[in-house]
Amino acid sequence: MTTFVDRVELHVAAGNGGHGCASVHREKFKPLGGPDGGNGGRGGDVTLVVDQSVTTLLDYHHSPHRKATNGQPGAGDNRSGKDGQDLVLPVPDGTVVLDRDGNVLADLVGQGTTFVAGQGGRGGLGNAALASARRKAPGFALLGEPGESRDIVLELKTVADVALVGYPSAGKSSLISVLSAAKPKIADYPFTTLVPNLGVVTAGSTVYTIADVPGLIPGASQGRGLGLEFLRHVERCSVLVHVLDTATLESDRDPVSDLDVIEEELKQYGGLDDRPRIVVLNKIDIPDGQDLADMIRPDLEARGYRVFEASAIARTGLKELSYALAGVIEEARAAKPVEEATRVVIRPKAVDDAGFTVTQEEDGLYRVRGSKPERWVRQTDFNNDEAVGYLADRLNRLGVEDALMKAGARTGDGVAIGAEDNAVVFDWEPTMAAGAEMLGRRGEDHRFEAPRPAAQRRRDREAERDEAQREFDGFNPF
Repeated sequence: MTTFVDRVELHVAAGNGGHGCASVHREKFKPLGGPDGGNGGRGGDVTLVVDQSVTTLLDYHHSPHRKATNGQPGAGDNRSGKDGQDLVLPVPDGTVVLDRDGNVLADLVGQGTTFVAGQGGRGGLGNAALASARRKAPGFALLGEPGESRDIVLELKTVADVALVGYPSAGKSSLISVLSAAKPKIADYPFTTLVPNLGVVTAGSTVYTIADVPGLIPGASQGRGLGLEFLRHVERCSVLVHVLDTATLESDRDPVSDLDVIEEELKQYGGLDDRPRIVVLNKIDIPDGQDLADMIRPDLEARGYRVFEASAIARTGLKELSYALAGVIEEARAAKPVEEATRVVIRPKAVDDAGFTVTQEEDGLYRVRGSKPERWVRQTDFNNDEAVGYLADRLNRLGVEDALMKAGARTGDGVAIGAEDNAVVFDWEPTMAAGAEMLGRRGEDHRFEAPRPAAQRRRDREAERDEAQREFDGFNPF
């Protein structure tokens, strides 16, 4: 059964915003007391939070679909809808968030670091909030915006100061078990370690973490064995320690060739050339191991490596190795730039920035792109003429009609608002005149030549009733 997962694909969906309410206050002796429709609630966000008590992405491997709750719709009597509850997803320290194309969205390091993976939709305004001096009783409300939905990839990169690398069964897990309080599984067969082991080491006044990176064999950088799955765990380490087995039972292997193979795999993986290297000749408690260590040590030192001899079983050479690692780590920590407090940068909007763009495509279609126009379209109920008229007024005030005229648009030209996969397309009819003089009954707008069937039937019934009343008033039997 899988107990350690360090890469998952997660499907997140934020909550949708609740719709606004179109309502008119009514009570005894006051049938039309004004609009009192409440606003819709905000949809919940999906947020990733670093939690150091979490060490694996296993939960998201089994349940990759996560969704926040929706906001509730508004109601009459100025009652706003309840906001959706945010969904907080704990992730291990060192989690990298990527999109499906491999672009890094966030690098989550440090307890409490957060990233909003899905933004909840805004709640729609009720007709009480839309009322104005020119539109005293709106017969419509704004729709809630849909929440953000997307697929992201979570990759765990172990946050450790030291990475132990080497062939399987070289003794990496044994070294961690004696240098720290970690209790990894130890055996004499390859690939005993299937997950990175992490331990904490104290050397004098220096405290550092050490990780065992399993599964490195020839071809690991191309996916052979387990190496490709765990090479990412050495990226954050300050120093790499080559653990060489001086008592290997395989006749076609020797410590120097093992070192060359692992170095080649690290080179193929890339990005690790600047990390200092230390070589540990392990298992010198075995007589043949000590003899081989004495033979190859001059060659390794001639290459520029700092070489230490150690034995996890006999517990020899561990103190010298621990303090040497502490010194290298202290130098790496001192070389890091001092982290400054985050500066608040204010970028005022440019004077000539209208907040939208108008472009003409090859097929003659004019496309309007901008956060405000696209949001307004999503919030509009296109089954309500007055709501559509309100959208036209807003676009006109923003300057969209002027921009279309400057771009060469004429009456009847196609105009699309939004991206290609989710746009509203209509035939443009310039309506520069806008305001209260354009309004009719609640829910209607005279700028639309084709009224709603229900409104037309209501007007027909009123006309028949007026005609009957006139005939009755003109009838005189005497």
